[in-house]
Amino acid sequence: MEKFESIDHILDFAMQSEQGAVDFYTKLAANARSEDMKNIFEQYAKEEVGHKAKLAEIKAQGLLDLPKEKVADMKIADYVAYPDAGSDMNYEEALKVAMAREKAAFKLYSRLAESTDNAQMKEIFQFLAQEESKHKLRFELEYDEFVLREN
Repeated sequence: MEKFESIDHILDFAMQSEQGAVDFYTKLAANARSEDMKNIFEQYAKEEVGHKAKLAEIKAQGLLDLPKEKVADMKIADYVAYPDAGSDMNYEEALKVAMAREKAAFKLYSRLAESTDNAQMKEIFQFLAQEESKHKLRFELEYDEFVLREN
């Protein structure tokens, strides 16, 4: 696990992670089999750009009063098998990979929050974990609506 030296280091790491998500969804959009899938993945990429901008704002302005909220967990991500991320994924497979990515990010930030005694770092890690939890929920809802309900 990475050792963070400062709040800026945490935020830089988180912004890099968000950029990785932007790149992931942009690549999926470029390889999409239909115009609908392309539009959905482009929308996800734009949302990740917004998350990165939010982190950049937090970094530029110093610590904000970060909101705390309870995020529902449908736990779908706990029960699906994840395919390898490839350019020939269908929408269901892409959603599974997206859920896995968001779940892994949530776990990382949660563990980092538990591992620090610095109150400010803990607050930022908890905020980031909460954001990743919201991302995972979005994909679980999408999976529930477009995959589980069709079966």
